Amino acid sequence: MKEIPGPPPVDISELVRAQDRISFVYLERCIVHREGNAVTATDDRGTVHIPAATLGALLLGPGTNVSQQAMVLLAESGSTAVWVGEHGVRYYAHGRPLAQSSRLLQAQAAAVTNQSSRLHVARAMYGLRFPEEDVAGATMQQLRGREGARVRRLYRAHAERTGVPWTKRDYDMKDFGSGNAVNQALSAATTCLYGITHAVIVALGCSPGLGFVHTGHTRSFVYDIADLYKAEIAIPVAFDIAASDSEDIPRDTRRAVRDAVRGGHLLTRCARDVRQLLLPPEEVEDQDWNVVSLWDGGNRTVAGGTLYEEDIPW
Repeated sequence: MKEIPGPPPVDISELVRAQDRISFVYLERCIVHREGNAVTATDDRGTVHIPAATLGALLLGPGTNVSQQAMVLLAESGSTAVWVGEHGVRYYAHGRPLAQSSRLLQAQAAAVTNQSSRLHVARAMYGLRFPEEDVAGATMQQLRGREGARVRRLYRAHAERTGVPWTKRDYDMKDFGSGNAVNQALSAATTCLYGITHAVIVALGCSPGLGFVHTGHTRSFVYDIADLYKAEIAIPVAFDIAASDSEDIPRDTRRAVRDAVRGGHLLTRCARDVRQLLLPPEEVEDQDWNVVSLWDGGNRTVAGGTLYEEDIPW
């Protein structure tokens, strides 16, 4: 039999779990190709090798030229390729998931389409931000009010800590450079956080569009999950960069976010939080999900890969 041309797919045993991967790598103005099981980035300074199996998200900025083989490797490795704009602050598209099971996706869809379970998950999300408070009986309006007050306090506290003047969150999506230093850094830090959480969500097999607090957008669930960590990562990083007299705010912000993500073990926490929000406690640590079944009506399933001719009643 004639061999299939091209490099063989990456073996599943070689892949790294989503929570154990490098958070993200941002590239711009280079040629992205493949060498073995590594993605290569080449410009006039030389070539850098990036192990695809350990990468969470590859953020492809302006001026990147990507080969078909590089994209094949990223897809087979479960690494999410995210196409972003200048400074890495706009999102355009993403790649395919690492997960082979739809269990989390089904749990997400079931929870978001039932008002009671949706409210339960939304409250749990806010509960992660207010661990010292009982949010079990709070309405969505009350939770939004608490969150708004918390974020305003954080902005004021970090402004006082760093000496950076602060009035309000003010930015123009069409003109990144028109914002002041702290607003530019907030935009850059937030976009990095979106890329990271998007990579985890897609790697786990969830839908980025089925949000519980946010709704109506293809990345509603990304915004939901990213909001769990903005106060810890994006806001303090942005004020630190604004106070540092940085000559390249987007670059320095990306590096600071990456350090904070690594130091705070964010990928591990993000994967754990998504599972805990969507699954019953007894299923959170269950990883044996690579199973294909056939729906048998109601809540029943039967094994896939089997002929069931004897069940035909005629």
